[in-house]
Amino acid sequence: MTIITHALITTLGVQALGLHGEDVVLAYAFGVGVDADHLLKAPFYLRAVGLQNKKDYYWRSSLQEPVALLWIVPLCLWLRTYVPALFFLIHITLDYLVRYEKMPFYPYSPMVTRGWLVRIPDKVKEAVLVVVLICANLWLFLSVR
Repeated sequence: MTIITHALITTLGVQALGLHGEDVVLAYAFGVGVDADHLLKAPFYLRAVGLQNKKDYYWRSSLQEPVALLWIVPLCLWLRTYVPALFFLIHITLDYLVRYEKMPFYPYSPMVTRGWLVRIPDKVKEAVLVVVLICANLWLFLSVR
């Protein structure tokens, strides 16, 4: 999914849970910020592909796979908050809705999956989700006032 979808669902979660302060920062860091690893992958993409748009390039690192819970859960215990794990799981759920390859246990296993709902075009899933999330955010925002 795109950063827009991740930002919308994170905003919805922050509103729904009534998060404040550090928890909001953690929610956005683990709900949206984990995509920053794409910046680390950009030089490898440019070296391998150049400036072309290669649709199936593997942009993910282990920071965006379920295996990252091996360090996120201890972090949650140390910080005494569930927020990083919850918003990371939401992020992962969205990412697993799109069809590109994922490696859930990378680097410990070469297993590859395409995620869920692979017969539905990614653009359709994204568009429906954006509309639903915008409506849910607006409803929650207006109902609180």
